[in-house]
Amino acid sequence: MYLRNCWYPAATTEELGPHLLARRILEEPIVLFRKENKQPVAIEDRCSHRFYPLSKGDLQNDIITCRYHGLEFDFSGACVRVPGQTNIPLGANVRSYPVADKWGLLWIWMGEPRNADETLIPNLWTHDHPEWRISMIDRLDVDGDYRLLADNLLDPSHVAFLHKTTLGSDVAEIPHETEVFDEGVRVTRWTINKPAAPIFTRLHSFNGNVDRWQIMTFRLPNFVEVDLGSCDTGTGAQNGDRSHGIEMRSYNIATPCKNGSFHYFLTHARNYALDNSELSKITREQVLTAVAEDVEAMELVHEGFARHIDKKEINTRADGAGLRARRMVAQAIECEQSNAPAVPA
Repeated sequence: MYLRNCWYPAATTEELGPHLLARRILEEPIVLFRKENKQPVAIEDRCSHRFYPLSKGDLQNDIITCRYHGLEFDFSGACVRVPGQTNIPLGANVRSYPVADKWGLLWIWMGEPRNADETLIPNLWTHDHPEWRISMIDRLDVDGDYRLLADNLLDPSHVAFLHKTTLGSDVAEIPHETEVFDEGVRVTRWTINKPAAPIFTRLHSFNGNVDRWQIMTFRLPNFVEVDLGSCDTGTGAQNGDRSHGIEMRSYNIATPCKNGSFHYFLTHARNYALDNSELSKITREQVLTAVAEDVEAMELVHEGFARHIDKKEINTRADGAGLRARRMVAQAIECEQSNAPAVPA
């Protein structure tokens, strides 16, 4: 069902503090917290005695006390005390997970701990680049299959219909290019000499029509970088000069919770009006409006699949990149479970 030897966001950095935070990731119950020295911790959310959730317990001095019978567990998952006896039963420890705090997100490694390599964390480079400003780092909960996120974002044509008041413009008939590479898929669409989309006109003043780009890049396991922008027509955007307009980068990551639901982690950065805090607020509002439309669509599609299990869906040309991404995920999972080397896309 899931690729395990990779990093998934478990929480935003701001969500995690000196308190117990319960999450379900890849079907597994996890409890997260920060130690007194601010280091993040993730262990199995299960007391080994009667399987009472440790997230319901008490945290003090980096020790979790189970609220049912008082067994105590440290940040490594080791049971360090059982009330009423001096010995610790065999098998009393619970699993701990490698974690890393980077790019404003708390990442967790759900696979083999010895394979946890922090250099494999997706590169959200705009988050610490001096010429970019972060507008938002958010988490949303979606009732749907996690693979629907890549389906949605790798199909740029849907913005003409689903996002009429935000990202929408006349792009459905404009061809796009699909590039397949190792562990990823990229979709690129240029819309030349057309009116700007509503969200761009709210954030920037253009002299007239614009040249607009949509570049969506999928990477395993469930990561999509979205590069959106618009420049005054004829100012050289297609040739690499994007200085006459605005450019946005969003990073969209699906962390599966259980079958039929996922956490949608979304960050957004811009390369214009860096010191305008009010614009950050407006940008976040506009982006969340568009994302809410996507979330509603994904949930309705998920419901439709469940309701019409006797029907066969059709595919269109716009689905090509999403279908390739699904095949890559399935192939990677198959290779991981068979301990075979990954096959290039």
